[in-house]
Amino acid sequence: MKDSSRLRVGSGPETIRVLKGALVDRLLPDTYVSAGALVHMETISGGQASPAADEDSPLPVAASPLTPATLAGLLAEHAYVYRLRSRKDGTGGMETMEEEVTPPREILSSVLAGKTWPDVPALRGVIGAPVLRRDGTLLQRPGYDPDTGLYLAAKVALPPVPDHPTAEQVHQARDFLLNRFLRDFPWATAADRANYLALLATPILRHYTRSLTPFALIDATMPASGKSILTGGPGMLYGQRVMPWPYAEEELRKSITAVLSEQVGVVVWDNLAEGTVIDSATLALLVTAGVWSDRQLGASRNIATVNDRLWMATGNNLQVGGDMASRTVRVHLDPNMPRPEQRDQTRFGIPHLDQWITVPANQLTVLWHLLVLVLDWTNRGAPRASTVSMRQFTPWAQALGGFLAHHSVDGFLANAADIRDIDEDETRWRGFLSCWHARHGSQPMTAADLRRSGEPKQTGFGEDDAWDGQFITTATGRMPNALALGRLLTGQIGRWRGNYVIRSAKNDRGDRNVFWVECHTAPAPSNR
Repeated sequence: MKDSSRLRVGSGPETIRVLKGALVDRLLPDTYVSAGALVHMETISGGQASPAADEDSPLPVAASPLTPATLAGLLAEHAYVYRLRSRKDGTGGMETMEEEVTPPREILSSVLAGKTWPDVPALRGVIGAPVLRRDGTLLQRPGYDPDTGLYLAAKVALPPVPDHPTAEQVHQARDFLLNRFLRDFPWATAADRANYLALLATPILRHYTRSLTPFALIDATMPASGKSILTGGPGMLYGQRVMPWPYAEEELRKSITAVLSEQVGVVVWDNLAEGTVIDSATLALLVTAGVWSDRQLGASRNIATVNDRLWMATGNNLQVGGDMASRTVRVHLDPNMPRPEQRDQTRFGIPHLDQWITVPANQLTVLWHLLVLVLDWTNRGAPRASTVSMRQFTPWAQALGGFLAHHSVDGFLANAADIRDIDEDETRWRGFLSCWHARHGSQPMTAADLRRSGEPKQTGFGEDDAWDGQFITTATGRMPNALALGRLLTGQIGRWRGNYVIRSAKNDRGDRNVFWVECHTAPAPSNR
């Protein structure tokens, strides 16, 4: 036992001072401070060696908060904590002896109660694969990196990636990723492949680009098209948590807060019900927030966590709504056949890719080639695609667009119009405004007048709906009353839906709002 690991304690106050000083002096290895609390890196035992692409794939280590119990265990492992005791010797005199002790729980609690830990390194995150530092250098040595405060807990033992890859290495990396790994997915368009490659590289570039990352939607026209393999790509490389989609906003918020306490780089809501509309104010807030703040589960205090994950969802023929339409990158697969699972895998660039990607050696191959392409891009000055924009995600879009253009991968974000086509909220309002204009032109109407015009009329042949089912409805599928309709219309004033826009003014008496629809043959410039 080293002298520095021998801790002599005595009274309660003395023990607190000795232990606190020893912790500040780095007595315990792999101990850091995060948000004012000490954490200890420890290896997780009992994990699956090769989980399937649609199963949880946690990182091999965790940053566990130090509690009195864990501190007691670590002190027993790494230090000799003792006190001096006096006892009678055989001659009737007194002798002093050492007695190894475990400090009482209340003492250990007092030691850990403070939030100031000078000289203890700050832990800013745990990552599962190499990332670019902000200066463009590659963090690839496992363990703690003092320059970034990140701890690399590599999921695969990666051989060193050269700082300056050769032209041959770059050529081989492009060939492997584009002509083998991604070759046989039934991409609907070139944009879908480009978008996916951008998502695959995003966790590597997140710290370098210092940008928010949009939500990733991976859907298909048919089951067995390869969606889970695509999410498993980044999930296996960076650590993933696979969860069912919570259809209630409160449950969604709770699941987000819970998963942010786990050390994974990718979160996947897997296999949503066919046709699900992803229209969530909670999710829209999440992807545009650099820090997620919420009440800690099971406690009364709020916590704030850095939002450094890649958030994804999979399903068949999914839709988006509300603000999610402008915050989503879509990867769409269309095998254009009745039984995609019966495709001849022997002709694939990598047969049985769903099994292949679960093997750590194969994950290493994908990651190594991806890092070669990233470093080749940074060595050429990391050119951006200055003409690309995506609202809050423009820095991300320009960096990843430049990365893809550098490697001659075309189509990035070219399917943005497709997102609008699957925007359920946009489609409903566009249909409503189109029918409104066709029936009433630009005639100003109160909400009550408009509501009456939408009432189906009873005829001898049944119910006649002049709006053909296009009148706007509430979330329950019912027509709103006049007051609720007025509120809905007020919330849409000035917002373009295709070629249509709602305008509003006061009536002649000035006591009521009136609304009308303007139609322009050429659509107004989009702010998406």
